[in-house]
Amino acid sequence: MICSQNEVKLYKDFHLTNYNTLKIDSIADYFYIPDNYGEMITLFKKYKEEAPVVIGNGSNVLFSSKGVKTPVIYTGGIKSYICLDKFINVEAGFKTQTLSKLALEKKLSGFEFLIGIPATLGGAIYMNAGAHNQTISDCLKSVKVYDYQKNKVLHLKKEELNFSYRHSVFMEKPYILLSAKFELKRGKKEEIKARMDENLIFRKNRQPNLALPNAGSVFKNPKNSTLSAGALIDKCGLRGFELGGCKVWENHCNFIINKGGATSLDYTRIVFEIYTKVKEKFNIELTPEIIYIGEMTKEEEEKWKILKK
Repeated sequence: MICSQNEVKLYKDFHLTNYNTLKIDSIADYFYIPDNYGEMITLFKKYKEEAPVVIGNGSNVLFSSKGVKTPVIYTGGIKSYICLDKFINVEAGFKTQTLSKLALEKKLSGFEFLIGIPATLGGAIYMNAGAHNQTISDCLKSVKVYDYQKNKVLHLKKEELNFSYRHSVFMEKPYILLSAKFELKRGKKEEIKARMDENLIFRKNRQPNLALPNAGSVFKNPKNSTLSAGALIDKCGLRGFELGGCKVWENHCNFIINKGGATSLDYTRIVFEIYTKVKEKFNIELTPEIIYIGEMTKEEEEKWKILKK
């Protein structure tokens, strides 16, 4: 580890098992933990040729069992916030569940759905995370981002972020979220708390908790079907299906759990098997939400090329 007053904390050959909710064993050649987004921008300037990988809570990602050679930046230290009246300015590494609780304490409504989402703000905005008919973009006013190709900080309004179902401009352009500004609504604390409790109960009944390692929803719900991704998978007879160290969760088929010792290849194979079965039975090509990070085997490369087309 390198750690000094003038350097960002750096860990070499760093095990990522505790930095992804699927608990895949992977090793990053270089793992940085900046204390603020100024340090993160310094790292992007350092690595001009190939942008580092930025992670928060590590949900919705699949790390390669072969390792990650691209430098990894963990945003857990970038988590300052300011709350003024109905407005909250919050940095990218702030956890969404903590943000939901903060809004509750301030008697602000709009973040009740976040209580069940194990992410950081950066990841939530990147994929426009949502639940219970709400999305992270609903209350968003503006963001501060770093454009790592042009080496400049930009201030963008919500209307410039191209939000749609599980999509944002961050998937299109070389932007890294630094912070975001939200405008919430005043509400009664007991009513806000009641909605949060309802959301937690729903999640407990419908989604695996992180005691069963998983990366979150595997596939997006298809636009051209009245059935959800989970229902399509279920109708293919894949409830409880196992392959290697992975298993389709019995309570909701759009979740894959790590039974223990699963590899990225195990996960890739079971995702591809699900994709293939649904395509054969319904002629629907499911699109994974999961983002693969790291060095691929030849088989993984071939399968993800099809999955992401």
